Amino acid sequence: MDSTAGYRGSVAANAAGISYRQLDYWARTGLVQPTVRGAQGSGTQRLYSFRDILVLKLVKRLLDTGISLQQIRIAVDQLHRAGISDLAETTLMSDGASVYLCTSTDEVIDLVNRGQGVFGIAVGKVLKEVESSLVSLDVERTDVDELAVRRQARQVS
Repeated sequence: MDSTAGYRGSVAANAAGISYRQLDYWARTGLVQPTVRGAQGSGTQRLYSFRDILVLKLVKRLLDTGISLQQIRIAVDQLHRAGISDLAETTLMSDGASVYLCTSTDEVIDLVNRGQGVFGIAVGKVLKEVESSLVSLDVERTDVDELAVRRQARQVS
């Protein structure tokens, strides 16, 4: 996916399988904030990157399994520290209380052997789901931002 693409909130919410209201709440509380452009006053729209939408979908999956918001915040922090290429090979494991970011099969096996891995989410699979859902949705490129073009035109006049 294009790393310069910015996805409007409605597109991001749709691709992540959440409501726009949920997306807005998560942005306002700092759980998952848009990295392309945040809302800056009245009339501006948040723009989410592909990675942001991937994290949104992972948060939704973790919430659906009953993981606490506190543990999800820790997992989101771990996901932000990992590179996008690393995420495709990553598995989120949980014992129902904690979330573990595993970057190798050995780590997954170790968690399962210690009884800490009750279920896992293959991030690469979720990444492909987000890619395919975004293909059919509207993309707004950050270099062709309609609002920014209007503002710039006003400043020049």
